[in-house]
Amino acid sequence: MNPWCMILIGGASMSAVMVLLWLLQKRTGDAGIVDVAWGMGVGLLSLFFAWGSGEGDLTRRIIVATLALLWSLRLSGYILYRVLTMPEDGRYQTLKEKWGTAAQGKLFWFYQLQAVGSLLFALPMLLASQSTAPLGFLDYLGIVIWFAAISGELIADQQLSRFRSDPNQTGQVCQSGLWHYSRHPNYFFEWLHWWAYVCLAIQAPWGWLTILGPLLMLHFILNVTGIPPTEAQAIKSRGEAYREYQRTTSAFFPWPPKSKQVTI
Repeated sequence: MNPWCMILIGGASMSAVMVLLWLLQKRTGDAGIVDVAWGMGVGLLSLFFAWGSGEGDLTRRIIVATLALLWSLRLSGYILYRVLTMPEDGRYQTLKEKWGTAAQGKLFWFYQLQAVGSLLFALPMLLASQSTAPLGFLDYLGIVIWFAAISGELIADQQLSRFRSDPNQTGQVCQSGLWHYSRHPNYFFEWLHWWAYVCLAIQAPWGWLTILGPLLMLHFILNVTGIPPTEAQAIKSRGEAYREYQRTTSAFFPWPPKSKQVTI
């Protein structure tokens, strides 16, 4: 199938899905469902792109579709569990308060932006699936990066979940395990994971464009929908304890923390 045709079909499908989910969140009052659909959309689009790229190396297409789909199932399943069992994500509560009466109109376009995001982040899988080069070192490196990143993200999520389930830690800041070295190790490993697809796609025509994926993801994490709203909510709920955590611990890249300041 023509790549441009696949892009148009994929983009239109995601846009339609986001319209339906926007209507759903109007009834439920929980905008967090968009995070479930965003991740699942990337996985399903990757599967569609791999299937439609009939001229690309079959083994690479299977690898790309499998890795992307496994990633999306893990992430979307984790977020769906939180949506079903926890109150609405504080980020969306803050956005609704900020937007006031215009919240639903802005959420509609926010959801459409997520549809565009799903398409953009699935494009590396389309490029990788178009590659006719035989599997080589970079492909295997990509697979290793994928497994390392997903393992790190799983460990970070489990450590945070275990901390939150402890009633003695209510109102405290998780600083154990990977969270001792980064305030957002889950975001770090999520970002690292996108380099796997760069390795798988770099040999394809225009494959170098996939480098924009991790760079774009880094921008969103550091400046838009990742760390800023998450930390604003953390300060709101944990106050000075989280500010001290900010002073001592790297925001993103894992790094040994600074010594805590002692006030006499």
